[in-house]
Amino acid sequence: MNTGGGKDSWKLIVSFSVLVIVSILALFAGRYPRVGILDPFTLSSDPIAHSLVFNLRFPRVLTAVLLGVVLSGAGMVFQMIFSNPLVEPGFLGVSQGAAFGAAFSIVFISASAWVIQSTAAVSAIAGLFISYIIAKKVQFGGWVLRLILSGIAVSALFSAGVGILKYTADPMKDLPEITFWMLGGLWSITWSGFFTILPAVSVSISILLFMRWRLNILSLNDETAFSLGLAPERERLLFLLTATAATAAVVSVSGIVSWVGLIIPHISRRVFRTDTRYSLPGSMILGGIFTLLCDTFARMLFPGEIPLGIFTSFLGSGIFILLLMSRNIKVEK
Repeated sequence: MNTGGGKDSWKLIVSFSVLVIVSILALFAGRYPRVGILDPFTLSSDPIAHSLVFNLRFPRVLTAVLLGVVLSGAGMVFQMIFSNPLVEPGFLGVSQGAAFGAAFSIVFISASAWVIQSTAAVSAIAGLFISYIIAKKVQFGGWVLRLILSGIAVSALFSAGVGILKYTADPMKDLPEITFWMLGGLWSITWSGFFTILPAVSVSISILLFMRWRLNILSLNDETAFSLGLAPERERLLFLLTATAATAAVVSVSGIVSWVGLIIPHISRRVFRTDTRYSLPGSMILGGIFTLLCDTFARMLFPGEIPLGIFTSFLGSGIFILLLMSRNIKVEK
């Protein structure tokens, strides 16, 4: 009998409340008219402040939350499916595929936001499919091992492709655009960008949350999962496709944002334990808080905004070192 379910449910409620509070504070935090918290009562009398909050910060805050929710949720899914605590959403060529698609668009098609988002999303999903096809063709090892090896190979292939595109890009126009996209950031987010990713993200998150209890079984060996009524390979593929589709959507507008999908699932398992009925939604909520805080500080600390990918990498790597030093990282119960 699960005696900790009630406690974990309260933890989820508290975590979600913190996310709401942080989101409200992020709306009014910034450098206008000075560094600090904008007085909400000035919105009715200051049209610039009103436009800043509702047309710039509001869609950015919502996108930052979605970005953290997707990356951390997908990270939890990947780590449970592969029984490996060191994998993350871009593991199967997704992130590097998105980077290749964005770079290809900038160099050969168009640098408009809509075209970059489309090509990045298509290339990210293509990365998963190529990894899956290669894994099916490999003749040795188990399914998980084959998928891991194919993901490493596909990521390296796309990374080499990005290097070639950067080498051939116009150093005065295209190369800076590629570089800044790969650094990650939400400075260009508007309402149109937010609504572009909302359908895919909403559907994917709903599927993951609805089926989250099955991850507990899929983390076991195939024989055990099959004996409990699951079709392991088919359901793993469904989870991978769903998590990858959501990741491709958010990465297409944010660029490469690292470490969120790696460290937040570890923190979630410590707070909510390894039962994915609680640790998966917990990971999503904690990921939203972490990414939103990073984005808020990235635009507040200096007059020139720090790229979000740099900020999450700096904080994420530090937190990961602390996790490694405090105790062994485990996925199993």
